[in-house]
Amino acid sequence: MKKTLYLMRHGQTLFNVQNKIQGWCDSPLTELGKAQCRIAGEYFTRSGITFDHLYCSTSERCSDTLELCVGPGRLYTRLKGLKEWNFGVFEGKDQCLQPKPPYGDFYVPFGGESEQQLVQRMVSTLQGVMDKADHQVVLAVSHGGACANFIRHFAPYNEVQYQPGIPNCTIFRLEYENGIFSLKEIIRPDFSALG
Repeated sequence: MKKTLYLMRHGQTLFNVQNKIQGWCDSPLTELGKAQCRIAGEYFTRSGITFDHLYCSTSERCSDTLELCVGPGRLYTRLKGLKEWNFGVFEGKDQCLQPKPPYGDFYVPFGGESEQQLVQRMVSTLQGVMDKADHQVVLAVSHGGACANFIRHFAPYNEVQYQPGIPNCTIFRLEYENGIFSLKEIIRPDFSALG
């Protein structure tokens, strides 16, 4: 039976504005980021999309995004498996210190994760979520690098091809069946009213 996963990147953060590497460290949503989350939530409401279950990374920027998106009082689950790539000692440093992608195993000697470790973590976490019997339509809030690598892993099955660069609060609609995720749509909420 086909199921639907909406995978979303968090709203703009302070480190996004400052061009800092976030990874497993955290920074708060900016006021613009909070507004982005609310607009993303309005997209779901206007489209009549309701969720059986809600998940997010354990990073505060993701839980805040989820709460602003779906409104107060909704129960959700935080999962470490949805965290961003662990960049080791590069966490919190200027983005100009990063090598050009693909990163591969670059961060491993510096206490971080390999690309393969990140992908395995994201895939096993989201398969575990979607394999639950009562999970037909799910929203999961994660991170740019984590989302990008997860989606690239299933490239042969994707109907829509991902292009590098994921703006804040981008939403990926994926279909799930028999352990396979297929990207069906990339939704970029309209933030033009924010200036």
